[in-house]
Amino acid sequence: MVVILERSYLFPTYNKFPLTLVKGNKATLWDDEGKSYLDFMTGLAVCNLGHVPERVKMRIQEQLEQVWHVSNLFHIPTQEELAEKLVTISCADLVFFCNSGAEANEAAIKCARRYHQRVLENERYEIIAFEQSFHGRTLATLTATGQEKVKDGCLPLPEGFVHARFNDIQSVRSRITQKTAAIMLELVQGESGVHLAEPKFVLDLATLCKEKGILLIVDEVQTGMGRTGSMFAYEHYGIEPDIITLAKGLASGLPIGAMMGKEKLRDAFSAGSHASTFGGSPLPTAAGLATIEMLMEDGLFERAKKAGAYALDKLGNDLKTYPVIRAVRGLGLLIGIEFTEPVAPIIQKLHQNGLLVLPGGTHVIRFMPSLYVTNDEIDQAIDILGHVLRELDGSTN
Repeated sequence: MVVILERSYLFPTYNKFPLTLVKGNKATLWDDEGKSYLDFMTGLAVCNLGHVPERVKMRIQEQLEQVWHVSNLFHIPTQEELAEKLVTISCADLVFFCNSGAEANEAAIKCARRYHQRVLENERYEIIAFEQSFHGRTLATLTATGQEKVKDGCLPLPEGFVHARFNDIQSVRSRITQKTAAIMLELVQGESGVHLAEPKFVLDLATLCKEKGILLIVDEVQTGMGRTGSMFAYEHYGIEPDIITLAKGLASGLPIGAMMGKEKLRDAFSAGSHASTFGGSPLPTAAGLATIEMLMEDGLFERAKKAGAYALDKLGNDLKTYPVIRAVRGLGLLIGIEFTEPVAPIIQKLHQNGLLVLPGGTHVIRFMPSLYVTNDEIDQAIDILGHVLRELDGSTN
């Protein structure tokens, strides 16, 4: 039995949906009244393998019988193994573990500045980020974020962050100064509405960074771990970032973040320069190892690529008659459906009809199902969306 307190003792930092979810399995979640839901939000692209994947659960159970926490002042085998695995499957050479995407981006900002100031011995410190981006809620990462709403009431903000227009290389050029240390980029801006970086822009940006001695940081917190149809979104663009940040899908729901970087950054993060008490603990790193094994062994990149193409095609065909839908776009299984009006009432109705989705900005609904999603489940989700749109339009009872 789930006990609901009459009064919440939590700070009201979330506008919570009126649901209490108590059980999950694969693509399905159940609330405290036993109602089932098709999950197309996966905890904000966290549960990429669905809920309670068996192999990850078994690995966690094994680790629970051994040790839960060891200080980073000692060697942690699962941490070393996961770092090696991440280096093997990426263009990075080194890994720093933390607990979240915001912490990973914070580490990236700090590493970029230290690389210039301590390794190259120059005075660069500015980070160029992009309008409508989202990089986290710490004071530095919300300053890097290109959305004013997250900065409300947090003044004064730390200096050293400027913003350029997304997909506009001339805008980037105009912001570069002798102080520019790094450029921080999301290849798919998910939180603001699933906006994709254009291939030419990304290639030009990577070239510009090399010409100017600027580090390129790619924020893969939401796009990493197979979400876009490859292990990392940067692989679609034919580039190699200097720094990659990860979190959400890395451990199938256990808290973990990672900043990955090139060998040249080693001395920027020397002993004592950065730390995280719980970063890389045995439980989440064990879960991360099992997660990557499942991603690789089950061919989930290809599944996500095919399922995403199927979903985009079906959304385009089945919903094209609804004038309220302005556009459908996405990469792999990170899909945005843009509407001509605010989507909050539509999302409420979708939840009531058993489909869990979330917004991307005010006018976009995001589809982010498990990478194991089937065509039948995609059909079911689109059928529910069509039903809700007809219901809201008054054409059905």
